[in-house]
Amino acid sequence: MREGIERAGFIVVEAENGERALDVLEQSPETDAMIVDVNMPVMGGFEMIRRVRAMRRFATVPIIVLTTEAGPAAVQEGKAAGATAWVVKPVKVELLAAALRNKLGA
Repeated sequence: MREGIERAGFIVVEAENGERALDVLEQSPETDAMIVDVNMPVMGGFEMIRRVRAMRRFATVPIIVLTTEAGPAAVQEGKAAGATAWVVKPVKVELLAAALRNKLGA
């Protein structure tokens, strides 16, 4: 997935879990968008999104949830946490790149 997103013209920075992602964000203030999985070790996606939204500089950054979770309760929890879009796996990289462009207004 990473390679496809990069081929679409995006710079990708990865983290193996939600806690590490918060550390990475502290070092990457120029972050324009995020793709977050719900099911991550150490800190799950919903908790990560809530913490990101509490950071003033990331309060309005688009966050796309990319997950296998498709149930209405999960989608509602994601929206309540602050997710701006929901994409269910498996997904073609072109569709994910299009979602990113849409949320970035590019």
